Order: sequence, then C-alpha cells, then structure tokens
Amino acid sequence: QVQLVESGGGLVQAGDSLRLSCAASGRTFSTYAVGWFRQAPGKEREFVARINRSGGITDYGDSVKGRFTISRDNAKNTVYLQMNRLNPEDTAVYYCAADLHSDYRYNYWGQGTQVTVSS
Repeated sequence: QVQLVESGGGLVQAGDSLRLSCAASGRTFSTYAVGWFRQAPGKEREFVARINRSGGITDYGDSVKGRFTISRDNAKNTVYLQMNRLNPEDTAVYYCAADLHSDYRYNYWGQGTQVTVSS
C-alpha cells in the first residue's frame, strides 16, 4: 500500500516557475519508480515525467523536455517536479503515481494539485 500526496500547485504567470512535491508513505519509498502526469479540462491524461527507484534514470514527455526536471529524495520520501518557463498550455491538474513493479503500470495515485498559468 502506498499513499501519495501532491503539493505546490498554484496560480502563476507565463514564464514563472513552480516546484511540485509528491510525498509518499507506506511501502519503502526507494523500491519503486514514480511518475508525474497531468490532465487539463476536456483533455486526456498526459505523461509528464518519470524517475526510477534510485533517481538515476529519468524520462520526460515531449511537451516538457528542457523545461521540467524530476528528482527524488529517498531520505525524505519525496519526489519533486521543478517546472520552469511555464506557459498557459501547462495548466492542468498534476498527479504523481507509483509504479511498484517498474513495468510502467502505475498502481497508486495521488489526489492531484492544480497548476494554473495565466498569459
């Protein structure tokens, strides 16, 4: 069992930065990968970023490459998503999710945090 809680969302202007956090509890944090996803109103859920158990391997969706950075602190049971050069198209609810078996199937999800970028 894993519990995930996202935080750090808010209302910002285009060009600003935000850092999202995903705090985990339950199963030993360093044993699973974590991904970030987002969903805008009327759109399908979109992959944003992923980080493996140790933090040594990361992957990003094409729309955020070069602007977003995912990282993790296994001592703090937390994954971060640093978002730079935000634009209105980044407006969405952002979710973190746990991949317990490293098979790209996400078994547990947080409740989400809203990010709104004004132009």
